Amino acid sequence: MKDQINKPSSSAGMSRIDGRLKVTGAARYSAEFTPAGMVYGVLVGSTITKGTIRAIDTKTAERAPGVLKVITYLNSPKIAGYQVEAGKPEPAKGTYKLFYNNKILFNGQPIAVVVADTFERALFAASLVKAQYSADGHHTNLIDNTAKAFAAEGDGTTKRGTEDAWKTAPVKLEQEYVIPSEVHSPMELHAIIAKWDAEDKLTVWTKTQGVQDTRDGIATIFKLPKENIQVNSKFVGGAFGSALQVWPHEVAAILAAKVVKRPVKLLLARADMFTSVGYRPYTWQKIGIGATKDGKLVGITHHAIGQTSTYEDFNEGPIGVSRTTYACPNVNTNYKIAALDIGSPTWMRGPGEATGAFALESALDELSYQLEMDPVELRLKNYAETEPESGKPYSSKYLNEAYKLGAEGIGWNNRKSKPASAIKDGWLVGYGMGGGMFGAYRDKAAARAIVTDNGILTLQTAVSDIGPGTGTAMVAIAAEVMGIPAERIRFEMGDSSLPQAPSQGGSATTATVGSAVFQACTDLKESFQKLIGNGGTDHPDYAAVLKKHNLPKLEATAASSGGTERDKYAMYSWSVHYIKVLVHPSTGVVKIDKAVCVADSGHIVSPKTARSQIVGGAIGGIGMALMEEMVIDDRYGKIVNSNFADYHVPVNADIPQIEAIFVNKPDPYINPMGAKGMGEIALIGMAAAVANAVYNATGKRVRELPITPDKLIGMDLELS
Repeated sequence: MKDQINKPSSSAGMSRIDGRLKVTGAARYSAEFTPAGMVYGVLVGSTITKGTIRAIDTKTAERAPGVLKVITYLNSPKIAGYQVEAGKPEPAKGTYKLFYNNKILFNGQPIAVVVADTFERALFAASLVKAQYSADGHHTNLIDNTAKAFAAEGDGTTKRGTEDAWKTAPVKLEQEYVIPSEVHSPMELHAIIAKWDAEDKLTVWTKTQGVQDTRDGIATIFKLPKENIQVNSKFVGGAFGSALQVWPHEVAAILAAKVVKRPVKLLLARADMFTSVGYRPYTWQKIGIGATKDGKLVGITHHAIGQTSTYEDFNEGPIGVSRTTYACPNVNTNYKIAALDIGSPTWMRGPGEATGAFALESALDELSYQLEMDPVELRLKNYAETEPESGKPYSSKYLNEAYKLGAEGIGWNNRKSKPASAIKDGWLVGYGMGGGMFGAYRDKAAARAIVTDNGILTLQTAVSDIGPGTGTAMVAIAAEVMGIPAERIRFEMGDSSLPQAPSQGGSATTATVGSAVFQACTDLKESFQKLIGNGGTDHPDYAAVLKKHNLPKLEATAASSGGTERDKYAMYSWSVHYIKVLVHPSTGVVKIDKAVCVADSGHIVSPKTARSQIVGGAIGGIGMALMEEMVIDDRYGKIVNSNFADYHVPVNADIPQIEAIFVNKPDPYINPMGAKGMGEIALIGMAAAVANAVYNATGKRVRELPITPDKLIGMDLELS
C-alpha cells in the first residue's frame, strides 16, 4: 500500500490529549449536562422473573411531591417502531420492547418510569410503585438447561477434515470448561438526557460507543428522520460492549421527555447495570484435542453452549478460535445457545474469542503436560503460516517473535516443568502462558481536516472514545502527515452531525477512522501544495500560506474504507500473555506476581495509549480468571451480587506492574498506518494464562472460572 507510515511517529511520547480534562474533572460526561427545565426519571424493576403483571398501583407515587408522571405499559404512548403492521404476525424474537405489554421476561425488567422535578423525589416515588404478578415457572441456570439448546445459525456445526480425529491421536484428552456470566462494570454508569426540540426533532446526550449508530437505532424505534436526531457523547467512562445498542433506559427517557414535554435525565443505578445493559454469557465448553507424540496436532473438537434470553438470540460464537488459531488438519466445532429467563447478553471485550480461548488455551496447556513438552514449544510446533480455514496468506504475522519476547520478559526459563515443585517464602510459584487472536478489521469512515490562519489544525469525525485514547491516536497520525506539532491540533468527536464513523468496537477504530484522518490530511496537504505551486516544501508554514492568499481556512473531507486486501489476505492481530503467580498452599489465595503481555498488532501509532489498552485488557483478563462472576439465585431468578461489594473486580492491590511489549512491525496491506487493533487481544488468552500458571504452581487444574480460594483449598502437597 502506497503512502504508508512505516517509521515511528514523531509523537511517540505523546500523552493523552484529553488527560488534563479528565483528571481535573473538566471533561463532561453524558449525565453532566443540564438543559433548561430538565427533570429526572427513575426506573422501577420487576420483582419476579417470569409471568405477567396482574395489576400495577401508581396512585401513591403519582401523589408524591414533585412527581410529574408515572409511565407503565397501561398508559405509555405507543412506540412506533414496536408496532406490528396489520395482518402480519408478531415476530417470535427481537430486541426487548419497553412497556409493550404486561409480560415479564426477566428479573429487574423495567415496568415503570417515574418522572419528578428532582432525582431524590423520583427515586422515592419509584419505591411507591407496587405491582401484583401472576408468576410462572422460570429457568435461569444454563447447566440445567443444556438439553434445550439450539443452533442460532444453521445446525451450528463446522467441519474441516475428519470429524473427531483427535480420538485417533497417540496423545489426547477431553475436558469441559465453564465461564460464568461477567458483567460490564465501568466506572461511569449508563445515563441519558433526552430533549425534544420539536414534535419530530430530538437531542440526546447518552453513553454510547457510536453516536451515529445510536442515532440510527433511535430513528428506527421512534420512526423519526435520522437528520432530526442529534446524539452527543463527548466522553465515555468505559464501555467495551455495553454501549453498542439502544437500551431500554434510553427508550424510557426519550419516551418520558415526550410525555412531560421537558428534558429528562435518567441515570442507571449500579444494580441496574447488572440487568439492563448486557453481560458476557455463561458458557459451557468441551474440547477434545489430540497430537502425535512429537506434538503435532491431529485434531480438535470444540463444543460450546452459551446462554441467551427468551426474546433474543445472542450468538457469540466462541468456537471460532479452534478453527483459526493453530495449524491442525482436522477441526470440527458445534455451537448452540439456550434460552433462559434472563436479560439478553451482549458483546463484551474480546467477545467469543475470549470465551473460546480460555478453553482452547487451557486444553493446549493440559496437552503439553501429557506430552511432557514446553507449552511454548507446543504452540510453535503448530504455528500456522497461512490461515487454516481459508488457506490465505496472512497480511502480517509475527507471533513467533511475540512468543520469544514474552518468554524473555517473564523469565520463562525459571519455570519448572513439574507442577507444585517451586516454592518461595512459603508460596507456591507457577508460570503460565496463553495466546490470543482477533480479526484485524477496517470499516468505513470519514474525517474532516481544517487548517485555519492561526496555524491550528482541527480534525472532525463522529467517532466516540470509550477510553483507549482515540483522539490521541488521531492527533498522532495527523501530526505525522501534516508535520504540525501535536499541541497545535484539535480533535472533535462524539457528535452525530460530524463526518461518518462507526461505533467503537471490534478493535477497528484506529485502522478505520485513522485511515480517514490520514486521507483527509493527505488531501488537505495536496490542496496547500496547489496553492504554493511547484517547488513547495512538504510541510509548509500553513498559516503563512493562508494569509498570503487571504484565506481564513482550508479544509478537506475524505472517506475511507478497506479495499480488496481482505479478499487476498487473512488479517488478524495476535497476542501472548505470560504470567507468574504465587499461590498460598493453605489458604488457596492466588497473587499475580508478574505479567508480561506481547502484542503483534502492526505499527503502534500512539505508544502511551497503546500500553494503556494492553494493561487495561490484561487487568480485565485477570478479573475474568480470579474473581468476576455474576451469581443468580435460581430459586428466584435474581442476581444476588449486583453491587461492587459482592461482584469483585481487580483493584490496585490485585495487580502487579504489567509489562506491555509490542512487536511494532507495520502491516503492509490493512491501512496506510500499518496499524491493527489491540483492544480485544489485550484480554483474549489472559484467563487461560492465569489458570495455566495456577496449575503449574499447584498441580490442581481449575476448569471453571473464577479461580477462587475455595477451589484450591485442601491441596495435599509435599513441599520441598
